[in-house]
Amino acid sequence: MSGHDQFLRQVDKLVGSHVLHGSESLCKLLQYLAKHAIEQPGTALKEYQIATEVYGRPADFDPQVDSSIRVQAGRLRAKLAEYYASEGGDDPVIVELPKGTYHLSFHHRVHAEPRMPPGSTHDSAGPVSVRAPRGWVAAVVVLSLMLALSVAAVLGLVKGNKTSQTALANGTEPATPVFQVFWKPFVSQPEDPWVIFSNAAFVGRPETGMRYYNSAEDSRDRIWDHYTGVGEVLAVHQLDQVFGTLHRHLRVKRGSLFSLDDAENNNLIFVGSPSENLTLSDIPSTQEFVFRRLTSGPRKGDLAIVNQHPGSGELQSFVASPSGSPLTEDYAVIGLVPGLNPARSVMILAGTTTFGTQAAAEYVCRQKSLEDLLVRLSGSKTGGLRPFEALLRVKVTRGVPVETELVAVHKR
Repeated sequence: MSGHDQFLRQVDKLVGSHVLHGSESLCKLLQYLAKHAIEQPGTALKEYQIATEVYGRPADFDPQVDSSIRVQAGRLRAKLAEYYASEGGDDPVIVELPKGTYHLSFHHRVHAEPRMPPGSTHDSAGPVSVRAPRGWVAAVVVLSLMLALSVAAVLGLVKGNKTSQTALANGTEPATPVFQVFWKPFVSQPEDPWVIFSNAAFVGRPETGMRYYNSAEDSRDRIWDHYTGVGEVLAVHQLDQVFGTLHRHLRVKRGSLFSLDDAENNNLIFVGSPSENLTLSDIPSTQEFVFRRLTSGPRKGDLAIVNQHPGSGELQSFVASPSGSPLTEDYAVIGLVPGLNPARSVMILAGTTTFGTQAAAEYVCRQKSLEDLLVRLSGSKTGGLRPFEALLRVKVTRGVPVETELVAVHKR
């Protein structure tokens, strides 16, 4: 078998391994890098090339702004290390992705030759008996005892730090108790949760201008539902990093492809406003803080978050900065509600704009803000998490959420 065939066979083995099971995006990247390394050795790969050819990013992809390819490469690098530290420990071919490059390397495992005692010879007829000096035997006994003690100590450390070592093998830090408590409903089931991101119905073309679909004016065959906001993209990235520390994968789907079968059988995390994530209208959603278009007043037609049961000192509706002025303020909802199947949970992270959505996701992906929220919910950072809805006020500067305030929390 040629070297190239061995390398390709090893890549196929990696793709089918337990470590990469379910990581379709990483498998695609691995296969692409392997093909390039074998067919074009010595030729450097650029982030832009990977983004457009592997992940279908648009021609205006800017690696200076979007770090998703570097993140994927880092995850693949960690997965390769995990594989060879576990099920691939005896594989004859080792595949590596050196840091700072996108060029995959292959090399054969080198097995150390056993060292023969002085004076011994190799005899094909059978083993050779060699008498060891008494001093050598004593030394071996002492060294064996020391080795046994060392192994016992190492096993104790491994047992006590199993979670930390697994996390490091994955290239992540272990999740803190705060994350474990908050996300427990989504990691306690054997199936990985779905992240459903909003993708509004647009008409028109990117090169000539696009606008929201209007059922009174537009034919449905003109709809483009392939676009989402920058806040939704960054939100999915934040969630993926947190679930990596919890040793779980996320399955990602755009809202227009979501089905009620998905809602019945899976834990779901919705990212984006219900005004764009229309599938939220078909399943249990928020009841305390509801997204609704204002029907009167100076902001008539604007999307607002309506407080259905205002508490003492709470306003009844919340709207972002007017559309005719720079966006400096937005509002968002974090909601944990039961799913269609009571054994499943639904998390809703939604702003009235894409920046509010980003802020909501960042809020549940940061330890300090989660600590504050858990205290408000249960009076304890370790108590069980029950359904709730929380309202956030978000300060936005130049299209970036820079400050988030917890305005109200309603338990259900």
